[in-house]
Amino acid sequence: MVEEICVMDIDGDGGGNVQASSRPRDKGKSIDPPGPKAIPWVEKYRPQSLDDVAAHRDIVETIDRLASGNRLPHLLLYGPPGTGKTSTILALARKLYGNQLHNMVLELNASDDRGIDVVRQQIQDFASTQSISFGAKFGVKLVLLDEADAMTKDAQFALRRVIEKYTKSTRFAMICNNVNKIIPALQSRCTRFRFAPLEAFHVSQRLKHVIDAEGLDVPEDGLRAVVQLSNGDMRKALNILQSTHMAADQQQITEEAVYSCTGNPLPKDIEQISHLLLNETFSSSCKRISEIKARKGLALVDIVREVTTYVY
Repeated sequence: MVEEICVMDIDGDGGGNVQASSRPRDKGKSIDPPGPKAIPWVEKYRPQSLDDVAAHRDIVETIDRLASGNRLPHLLLYGPPGTGKTSTILALARKLYGNQLHNMVLELNASDDRGIDVVRQQIQDFASTQSISFGAKFGVKLVLLDEADAMTKDAQFALRRVIEKYTKSTRFAMICNNVNKIIPALQSRCTRFRFAPLEAFHVSQRLKHVIDAEGLDVPEDGLRAVVQLSNGDMRKALNILQSTHMAADQQQITEEAVYSCTGNPLPKDIEQISHLLLNETFSSSCKRISEIKARKGLALVDIVREVTTYVY
């Protein structure tokens, strides 16, 4: 009872000094920002310069050459996700503006409200104000519209006039996955670049860089499995590698660990199923495939998709 009264008296002290020193259990519970280990590898290893972009060297060099010659047009970059569109533009912006990036670039993503009001107010206000480059190499401002195919049609029509009116002081870079959702009037005002899915070689090279930086033990079959499951999507490849690394008890990331972590059927299982389909009778193959499916926990849609790829 005496202890309880003492604690209450200390907590109620108006000075606050005793209160702070009488709570050693709170030490170490600081609300610091997460350390480097907490950062997803997709952001941790995002290319910081144009030289770091894994593939599409012809597109990257063309954009770099145009920017270096002060002839940068309005850009429209389109293609599947994870192919380097946003990374290329952000790396270009860093090269052009350096530490003045936040003053000279307006970045709007799909998560932002980008209706007609945003075009008429936020984008137009940014484009119309006089740019003070503070020593930046490139005096023209940049408006970056990521996921531009999510913009409403009204907003896209309003953007046409803004692009024409402020061409002298501002460049627009639009990024999208589906170019058909961009109105023709905007497409004709931009120089278009298509980012195709990455080739296996480029994905493999970038993954090897991450593996060396993280000190991972990844044999060839494990690396090949990650590259195959990524389907040319660098973001997906890094996510698979990181999730497998965190899920695996041992440090080595094998082919089996990759497939079990992602839930995809193993190639040897698909090979066995294909062999049964091609060589056994219908009733026998159906029975044995059902057993494999139940034992391995395979989804029918995954089996059909992988068998089709294997047969081709």
